[in-house]
Amino acid sequence: MELHDIDLISVQEARDLVSLAVKAQNVYKEYDQAAVDRVVAAVAEAVAAEAEPLAKLANEETGFGKWEDKILKNLFASKNVYEYIKNIKTVGIINENKAGGLVEVGVPVGVVAGLIPSTNPTSTTIFKSLIALKAGCAIVFSPHPGAKNAISTTVHCIRAALERSGASPDLVSVLPTPTKEATDALMRHKNIALILATGGNAMVQAAYSSGNPAIGVGPGNGPSFIERSADIPLAVKRIFDSKTFDNGTICASEQSIITEQCIRNDVMKEIQKQGGYFLPPGDSERVEKILMGPGGTMNARLVGRSAEFIAKAAGIGIPKGTRVLLGEETRVGPKYPYSKEKLMPVLGFYVEDNWERACERCIEILKAEGAGHTMSIHSRDEKVIREFGLKKPVSRLIVNSPAALAGIGATSTLVPSLTLGCGAVGGNASSDNISPLHLINIRRIAYGIKELEDIRPQGIPAPPRNTGISDDTVELLVRKIVERLKADSVL
Repeated sequence: MELHDIDLISVQEARDLVSLAVKAQNVYKEYDQAAVDRVVAAVAEAVAAEAEPLAKLANEETGFGKWEDKILKNLFASKNVYEYIKNIKTVGIINENKAGGLVEVGVPVGVVAGLIPSTNPTSTTIFKSLIALKAGCAIVFSPHPGAKNAISTTVHCIRAALERSGASPDLVSVLPTPTKEATDALMRHKNIALILATGGNAMVQAAYSSGNPAIGVGPGNGPSFIERSADIPLAVKRIFDSKTFDNGTICASEQSIITEQCIRNDVMKEIQKQGGYFLPPGDSERVEKILMGPGGTMNARLVGRSAEFIAKAAGIGIPKGTRVLLGEETRVGPKYPYSKEKLMPVLGFYVEDNWERACERCIEILKAEGAGHTMSIHSRDEKVIREFGLKKPVSRLIVNSPAALAGIGATSTLVPSLTLGCGAVGGNASSDNISPLHLINIRRIAYGIKELEDIRPQGIPAPPRNTGISDDTVELLVRKIVERLKADSVL
């Protein structure tokens, strides 16, 4: 079979899956809240039971991260997300204010297109399926080709749970032949109501350019500031907990450390104590050269790999037990990889004179890449924390917590989510942690509570209620017309 035949077949498969999803969703949208909740509970339970085998499958297929951490991701996407969304009203009457004369009705958007990355393939599939089903929607997935088997297996598990619950398995489906043409056909299909795009910049931009509404997420590049009042050992622990979790594949993870000159030595000693390795200048340059691939994008061969793997790829030796590689840096921009997003256990390291300069450096890093996403601060000075919160171009400022885990809502009170919006500054439609509420429209039934007279300010006269011509005026006009006609010898 020739390549163009595969492309044509994949496009037809996409169209067929959307048609099946439309039929399934037309039935599902009539479910009441209790029925929807039973379906969601059944799916959440089923995928949670398969958290370990799905984690191992994702790790084996992609080579990214650690399967042990991927188990936690799968459980987070199923159990934690379910616990948060289970009592949310999404369909039918979701809010009623009789006194205020307003009733709100949740209306599913319809069929959703879900783009799934290779970095978090099973957990993102689980997450997007649950929020779509909770919203009364169907979802068709376009899998990253590098994680096709793991994503398809996850979908198979979900479809089986749907069937057991009495719902149509076609509420959740996946493109069997993931080509660019199939993904484009899916995103541009007239029956796709919304696109949930998680992936690289090119994919997110394609989603926004499809002609259909889209919620995309931009790249992360979060700096982490260790301020002089911080508990330094705990700050380093939290940063390393985050950066080494699944080998740094969560986009909210820290990408650089910024600290103050007055605590520089203490921070560096603690980093080394906890398994960080500051690369000597020559070795730092060797690692720097392989961090990015063609076009300045992340080197896919290194994403989600261990510090040992990266060092070996660079041809350098590192101490046994090294957890994170650090490159000391003073520059920011597309030519300086340590200042960019690195979904792997590698960090840039910056030192500034004071917190004000550190604040400016963080803004510089974010403006170069990652604006709108996430950054973190480790401090016990509430004034400094507030200043960072007021000035940083991010949607999430994480305080004294591992950024990757707090950003997704695992160690913070943020909405549990694996799709993190970056807001307008990041070129996204939302700055929220995406939830089922982003997949519904709200129909508002608004009762009148005032009359026209009630809203007219005092002192502004009302126009005359009768704007017609009076009988006296008509008689006068007729008399004048008759007189004019006589004067003109017409009568």
